[in-house]
Amino acid sequence: MSLTLRALLGASVSLTLAGAALAETTITVATVNNGDMIRMQKLMDDFYAKYPEIKVEWVTLEENVLRQKVTTDIATKGGQFDVMTIGTYEAPIWGKQGWLVSLNDLPAEYDVDDLLPAIRNGLTVDGNLVAAPFYGESSMVMYRTDLMEKAGLTMPEAPTWDDIKAAAAAMTDKGNEVYGICLRGKAGWGENMAFLTAMSNSYGAKWFDMDWKPQFDGEAWKATLTDYLSLMNEYGPPGASNNGFNENLALFQQGKCGMWIDATVAASFVTGAESTVADKVGFALAPDTGKGKRGNWLWAWNLGIPAGTQKVDAAKSFVAWATSKEYLELVASKEGWANVPPGTRASLYANPEYQKVPFAKMTLDSINAADPTEPTVDEVPYVGVQFVAIPEFQGIGTAVGQQFSAALAGSLSVEDALAKAQEITTTEMTKAGYIK
Repeated sequence: MSLTLRALLGASVSLTLAGAALAETTITVATVNNGDMIRMQKLMDDFYAKYPEIKVEWVTLEENVLRQKVTTDIATKGGQFDVMTIGTYEAPIWGKQGWLVSLNDLPAEYDVDDLLPAIRNGLTVDGNLVAAPFYGESSMVMYRTDLMEKAGLTMPEAPTWDDIKAAAAAMTDKGNEVYGICLRGKAGWGENMAFLTAMSNSYGAKWFDMDWKPQFDGEAWKATLTDYLSLMNEYGPPGASNNGFNENLALFQQGKCGMWIDATVAASFVTGAESTVADKVGFALAPDTGKGKRGNWLWAWNLGIPAGTQKVDAAKSFVAWATSKEYLELVASKEGWANVPPGTRASLYANPEYQKVPFAKMTLDSINAADPTEPTVDEVPYVGVQFVAIPEFQGIGTAVGQQFSAALAGSLSVEDALAKAQEITTTEMTKAGYIK
């Protein structure tokens, strides 16, 4: 650690809550098993040096298991966890229920105004910050610069869907197992429906009108699904209905995708040591149709404090440390700037060292292009770009995703898939009382 960084950490990182006298306290943190969270656990010496009176016990789980356990714990006030890692989907729902402790009183050094507005807005309920972002992402176009050059095309920085169609056609070479475009096809509210919901926003579609009536019977959803299936059937890889993030990442790294539209966090992997095309990757904003919305999503992993914990002060000290500017500098000093948790703070993107990371600017531009409070062309009664922040969405989203995945597999027509989506959604929303 450099003397400069040590001085910074020593002088300004002290995020001790004013006036809080903390006895020795052990807090339990539930978290997801991704690389960023595992890295944090290796850097805990820094936290213990600043807060010797607080001990942290980790419960590290696979994403789906984590979601089940923390949801059960907070809904039943089980008290098993003092800090929970939650997504942008859960935060507004739980905040509305009063299940999360407000973080509005974090110390001034925390600099809450440094949080990126799009990310902060997605975590704010009735004026209260209900979770602190640890890592944020949007989605964007990742494309092969060599294949575009060979085809005589130039990818615009802000392409339209027509640009994407033309590029996919030009780069496809099925005889050599090169496919113009790779997109999520695996069924799930966080898989194909994350992509398709974000894509539909750019076509002017929406899940519900202001009376919570499902909208799959409209022309905008028909255009979205028709174009998605056309792209994938003509220029996508075989078996695409089974492909999610990990499968498409492997295809791109193996040089089999001309384009991949997916999470900005993938940029470090397609340009990393395991990619065979690492030096041939360009980045562009997710496409649009000129209607004012792009087909990109917004997501963050965040740290929230359940309202039932008896260790609020200690939990806040941990959350403030883990999501601070100083934590980003700590990671950079140990692992390099490319490995810093991205997508949460404006100061990171103003840092000249981080600006050297090739995908930094496009990641920031993509995050800024998403607005979870106004996700669609028309007004809607919900928050969320690639999801609808209501408790029922997990089930409905996955059920609709199964119909669209079946259409990609060829077992349903566009019309039948949309009709089933409309029927499923109408039935569930009526049962839940949204539709009278």
